[in-house]
Amino acid sequence: MKLDHIGIAVHDLQKAKKVYELLLNQPLDKVIDLPSQHIQTIMVETKNTHIELLQPLGEEGAIAKFLEKKGEGLHHIAFEVENFEETLQSLKNQDIPLIGEPTIGVKGNRIIFIHPKATNGTLIELCEKPPSL
Repeated sequence: MKLDHIGIAVHDLQKAKKVYELLLNQPLDKVIDLPSQHIQTIMVETKNTHIELLQPLGEEGAIAKFLEKKGEGLHHIAFEVENFEETLQSLKNQDIPLIGEPTIGVKGNRIIFIHPKATNGTLIELCEKPPSL
């Protein structure tokens, strides 16, 4: 397992984007809409990992609820797993609570979240490792 990205919930994606452009000294122009998850996002590439800036599309969805309850800031930590199915089955066998069923994430791979009550209050996302080219 390796760190894939860190998700940060924001009210204003364009405002957050400007700060990261200044920090990284490069433009960030790939805004991705994920209506099925009620978010608009930008994946910010850094030397060691990615930072995912997440803005809600409207008042529905997990990010909108998170911002309403907790405000802007760290939303989740994501790990890439070698064998997604095996990891998922292992978690289920150990009664680790998952949130929903696997869905497709920003990078086009399957993702699922582990409920924070099982991870000391931190929302963990598991990402399927993309196939090798």
